Amino acid sequence: MQSKRMTLFAGHYGSGKTNIAVNYALYLKSLGENVVIADLDIVNPYFRTRDSLEELNNAGIKLISSAFANSNVDLPALPQDVYSLLDKREEKAIMDIGGDDRGAYALGRYVPAIKEENNYRMVFVANCCRPLTRTPEEALEVMREIEAACSLKFTDIINNSNLGSETTPDLVLDSFAYIDKLSTLS
Repeated sequence: MQSKRMTLFAGHYGSGKTNIAVNYALYLKSLGENVVIADLDIVNPYFRTRDSLEELNNAGIKLISSAFANSNVDLPALPQDVYSLLDKREEKAIMDIGGDDRGAYALGRYVPAIKEENNYRMVFVANCCRPLTRTPEEALEVMREIEAACSLKFTDIINNSNLGSETTPDLVLDSFAYIDKLSTLS
């Protein structure tokens, strides 16, 4: 993947956006980068970047997330600190965007500054094993909905097709045709 200052991960529910975002942050840190990650997922309270807080802290990665994340209060609120991602251009910034178009609306308020800087990648995390994105056409529909909601186009696609512990080599190999078609359609 081409290195940009900001990398935004989006995709449908359960595609693995959060795991990819956290692992990418850890990877950048291993390269000696100054990294900050923001959890902009105000839609799904069950899989939060904050779940990796200890690992991120131990690596020296700053996490920006809702004060209500991992609590029994689920308010769709974003912390003010998210704006620091746009101001501190010496940091590599990663954003974990909520699943589907409703989650992408949260990103919309930051889009003018993101476009102005023009040093970002918007990555669609695709998993052909998830409901509502089982075909490339369904995944493309989700991509277009997210793009329309936040006013940013995807620049990259990551194949994260898996079934957790039930993933087989054949499942991964079979997903290549899906991703190839999705790439062609988009």
